[in-house]
Amino acid sequence: MRLDHIVFAAGPDGLAGTTQRLSALLGEEFLDGGVHPRFGTRNQVLPLADHTYFEVVEVLDHPASDKAPFGQAVRARSALGGGWMGWVVAVDDILPLEERLGRESVNGNRHRPDGTELRWKQLGVKGLQSDPQLPFFVQWQTDPANHPGAGASGDTSLYSLEIAGDPARVTDWLGRPVEEPLQDVKVEWVAPNGTPGIVAAQFQTRRGLVRI
Repeated sequence: MRLDHIVFAAGPDGLAGTTQRLSALLGEEFLDGGVHPRFGTRNQVLPLADHTYFEVVEVLDHPASDKAPFGQAVRARSALGGGWMGWVVAVDDILPLEERLGRESVNGNRHRPDGTELRWKQLGVKGLQSDPQLPFFVQWQTDPANHPGAGASGDTSLYSLEIAGDPARVTDWLGRPVEEPLQDVKVEWVAPNGTPGIVAAQFQTRRGLVRI
């Protein structure tokens, strides 16, 4: 169990405008990730050090976005102006989580512009919807060389997260200590002042630390 990626919902300027703004802050260009046909969303990604990545996602005018919890979650966050939506934990086998949480995972896929298809299973987006401090889970079903975090330049890494919430609550959700998937990232837990979840992230860049 490890941190896989962090998710940011596009704001009023859309996916292109949001990623341009973030690129200007970080000094790195995001890559076109493609469309999630099952969720009615599309994304751009920035590979980071340690096989993690920064995902910016936008909801599409597509029937799937009204039905799929992930599409619903993106639409809701973007409607509030966009911003941090959540964090995602990768697991080798999602079945034990299905059994423990009493929920079934769903299949996800997208095609990169070069035609490469990425496939995975994900679980727990409804938990994120009800309590945004909670991560959701993915089990990748694609070659590790094609993971969105592969091929990072090494110049940008996730340095820290500031999360409004209760680490004990997240530990209960994970079924193991919250420090385990976050062991390579500094985390500051703060009391929620409104909606729980990611408040900010700091990135180590060629320009120094950048807080978003």
